[in-house]
Amino acid sequence: MPDTLVVNEIYLSLQGESTFAGLPCVFVRLTACNLRCSYCDTAYAFAEGRKRSLAEVRAEVLRLAEPFGRGQSTVHSPPAFAEASAGAQSTRLRRGFGGQAVHGPQSPDPSFILHPSSMPRGEDGGRNGDPCVRATGLAKPRLPLVELTGGEPLLQSSSLPLMRALCDDGFTVLLETSGALDLSLVDPRVRRIMDLKCPSSGEAGRNRWENLACLGSTDEIKFVIGTVEDYQWAKAAVLDRRLAGICPLLFSWVHPLAPEQAHPSLKPVPPGQAPLSRTELAERIIADGLPVRFQVQLHKLLWPAQQRGV
Repeated sequence: MPDTLVVNEIYLSLQGESTFAGLPCVFVRLTACNLRCSYCDTAYAFAEGRKRSLAEVRAEVLRLAEPFGRGQSTVHSPPAFAEASAGAQSTRLRRGFGGQAVHGPQSPDPSFILHPSSMPRGEDGGRNGDPCVRATGLAKPRLPLVELTGGEPLLQSSSLPLMRALCDDGFTVLLETSGALDLSLVDPRVRRIMDLKCPSSGEAGRNRWENLACLGSTDEIKFVIGTVEDYQWAKAAVLDRRLAGICPLLFSWVHPLAPEQAHPSLKPVPPGQAPLSRTELAERIIADGLPVRFQVQLHKLLWPAQQRGV
């Protein structure tokens, strides 16, 4: 296995998506992607990048993370709601933004409920890891987070030992992946944020449904939704495949591309699809009572959509 990666960029910013949104995160963006989704906002990663050794990449992550070691470098989660549900134990959520419980109309605020994803993985990928967490329900994930993104990180086989090494370093490691490649070789300590491509992406035929069997409660499934047809497709997938029983689900609104982001190789949106605004998406989720988390890309609210390194 090669000990190098072609890297587009490495930078420190705030996590803009997923249940970890808002937390400091080092992003390792790898070069190359095998898909051409209609809404892709990182087409510059298709080919731009330079070869770097795994040791060099790891050293850069550690350098960017160094300021967090000088002070408070862990996340304290809010206290549990003592009467969250029948038989609930007094505890705290692990990794503050680490999951969303499926709840009914009479349930309390889900931010106070211990989701299965809040339990740590042991060396075997199980939930019986840190004995302090087992005893107290407390965990203090190291900040910053580290995310491998792209492009498609799994196109480069050396992404696998890099993720293992970063987990060994004690980082909470996230993997942003299209879902079109095999997830079974990814270290079970990694939080896999896997897309299921909706129709407007132009790549829905590339979904690797077998990957659902690889996911656990600390992982996340993301649907990027820009049309009514996307929403209907995603809703059917959530309900028909009972995805809420696997892990937290994200419905992410498609932010329109700036003109300079519209790469000529991107797939067109299939004809006949009706655009869906972010307000309409939120209202449909509420009306249909879906057990999903609505999200927008936080970094695009803070910085220009086309700005890199954020």
